Amino acid sequence: MLAHTAFEEDDLDALLAGRLGHPHRMLGPHRRTVEGVSSLFIRAWFPFAVRVDVIPGVSTDSPTPMTRLHEAGLFEVMLPDTISVPSYRFRIEEAGGSVVERHDPYAFSLLVADFELHLFSEGTFHKGYDCLGAHIRSLEGVTGVHFVVWAPNAARVSVVGDFNRWDGRCHPMSNRGTSGLWELFIPGLTERTLYKYEILSRHDDRLLVKADPYAHAAELRPRTASIVRELSHYVWHDQAWMAARSRWNPLTSPISIYEVHMGSWMRVPEEGQRWLTYEELAHTLIPYAKDLGYTHLELMPVTEHPFDGSWGYQSTGYFSATSRYGQPEEFMAFVDAAHQAGLGVILDWAPAHFPDDPHGLATFDGTHLYDHADPRRGYHPDWHSRIFNYDRTEVRGFLLNSALFWLDKYHIDGLRVDAVASMLYLDYGRKPGEWIPNTFGGHENLGAISLLKELNILIHREFPGAMTIAEESTSWPGVSRPTYAGGLGFTFKWNMGWMHDMLTYFSRDPIYRRFHQDQLTFGLLYAFTENFVLALSHDEVVHGKRALVDKMPGDVWQRFANLRLLYGCMYGHPGKKMLFMGGEFGQWKEWNHDASLDWHLCENELHHGIRRLIRDLNHLYRTEPALHEADLDWSGFQWIDFNDTDNSVIAYLRTSPTTKSSIVCVCNLTPVPRHHYRIGVPEAGWYRELINTDSFCYGGSNVGNSGGVHSTHSPSHSYPHTLTLSLPPLAVLMLKREPA
Repeated sequence: MLAHTAFEEDDLDALLAGRLGHPHRMLGPHRRTVEGVSSLFIRAWFPFAVRVDVIPGVSTDSPTPMTRLHEAGLFEVMLPDTISVPSYRFRIEEAGGSVVERHDPYAFSLLVADFELHLFSEGTFHKGYDCLGAHIRSLEGVTGVHFVVWAPNAARVSVVGDFNRWDGRCHPMSNRGTSGLWELFIPGLTERTLYKYEILSRHDDRLLVKADPYAHAAELRPRTASIVRELSHYVWHDQAWMAARSRWNPLTSPISIYEVHMGSWMRVPEEGQRWLTYEELAHTLIPYAKDLGYTHLELMPVTEHPFDGSWGYQSTGYFSATSRYGQPEEFMAFVDAAHQAGLGVILDWAPAHFPDDPHGLATFDGTHLYDHADPRRGYHPDWHSRIFNYDRTEVRGFLLNSALFWLDKYHIDGLRVDAVASMLYLDYGRKPGEWIPNTFGGHENLGAISLLKELNILIHREFPGAMTIAEESTSWPGVSRPTYAGGLGFTFKWNMGWMHDMLTYFSRDPIYRRFHQDQLTFGLLYAFTENFVLALSHDEVVHGKRALVDKMPGDVWQRFANLRLLYGCMYGHPGKKMLFMGGEFGQWKEWNHDASLDWHLCENELHHGIRRLIRDLNHLYRTEPALHEADLDWSGFQWIDFNDTDNSVIAYLRTSPTTKSSIVCVCNLTPVPRHHYRIGVPEAGWYRELINTDSFCYGGSNVGNSGGVHSTHSPSHSYPHTLTLSLPPLAVLMLKREPA
């Protein structure tokens, strides 16, 4: 569809001033009747050209020279109306004699449909990532890249890149009205083209150069250009996994998560301590995690980010897999390989805040487009970053699109949403007078609450079996309860209370633990109020908090025994499991994102024993329904005794509601072996020792019960039968009654 037949002087002035918001109205082909004859006027804008010819169609056609209308680079020609639009090309001669041929971007119709503009403005354009950003298109036999960006307060937006000398005069985009979207199809551009948007702010005439918020790839820092990438070429091989996932119930399934920072899990010392690539990680990390029996990998953010020290939590590329480790299709292959190995992939996703890097979202079109201008709402005092405006429809759409994008394009199995508490509370990290109450005078962020609910509804509806996990550290009710019941709708919530109490308890010298046994047992008072993940995450082993084994009291042997005890308690406790990398072999040093884990430690028997224990605990957890089936319900847990504070011993039952089988868990939290220790059990029989964390094979002293023990018919702890056990020091026993 052709534009107006002529241009106004105002349009020429705007073009020359770099403020033209409707270039299709002035540039490109325009039909006009002159003296009764219909003719085609073609107008072009080439600031670097000394001569421009039009080649009407095929290469054998004779070129027609264009007339220079303005010395700044505006050209025009009149041709017969028989010329095919948009098949004509320009032949452009630049100063120095170089000659190039290209199609006319303004000969192609605008592509964003009216209904897409409506959905975008309404906030229901849930697959907007297939439209916004940069996408390779083929229009009427001509291949190029279609660019769409949201910048409602811009006077002009241009696409800039190597293809036009990064000069914003060359390719101004067309404004799509009240939607605030701008678009342009540039023929001839290909995949891997570098580009940005040059934005002239209507607000204060500032000229900004911004990366594409919807870009599918970006340059490796410190370079910041966006990269045109097509994501549909990769051929997936995980159909069986995806089909099974859609029928999977995560609440009753074993979930054991290995949390990983891809840049520091393992490095290549022979090559300057470089990172492993996505491909190399697929060949090393995935078999390693599978061998240890984990069900899922959780990746700290792979969204593109400029600062390594943010660990990915301050992102500038919410649709870009970081180029640190390779190309988008290589990350797809990583996820594919994980699925084929039977491992799910969870991605850390950070919608709570974004950095103020000049190429990013901050003051994107010269205004606080994605955040609040008032620092009491828009500035994060803890992280010195910007807070998203969750009340703005287009910002909500951006975040929802980002979340859905990773599950759609990369087959991600779940999102762990970072810093949910900071989203929920307007006064998070603020002193009185530093925040603005909501409409009702409260401190709840109503926009963030509704966004999180919508996010969870969409993910669970569109991607059955996918999980959402909230890092939420307060007592906000119903985080993992359905939205129809008043909850936020997450599948799971990190159990931060359990983590805090356990680490505090285990850091105490065992001689004093008798006075603090409530820290060990208190978590059971609320263990089933949410769908909990027991998380020992990266946050617990940085910033002077010390590594897990280094938190433990005592000599080296006791520290490792305490760590084995902690893991045994974790796997016996109701809730899904998560452990940060390095914890599985007792890394001594705090995590350092700039260095590899200390893999040489695994040559030491104590460290190797920890890893062997994690493997056996994962195997037992996955194969015994009693340990996972009712993780989230009282029907799967029953105390035997939690009152023996003098000996610092607790005992309980884990039970499967379907198989009716039970696991007896007994924890001795002191270095004193307890012989002839009696606990009650509900059934008579031979109880086999499934796990003894004090076993020789784990680095322990091998105190135990020679593989099992018979019950006696004498009441104890309100049960009709008794087990008389030898409790090893600083250890957990897990026992199961064998069928008669």
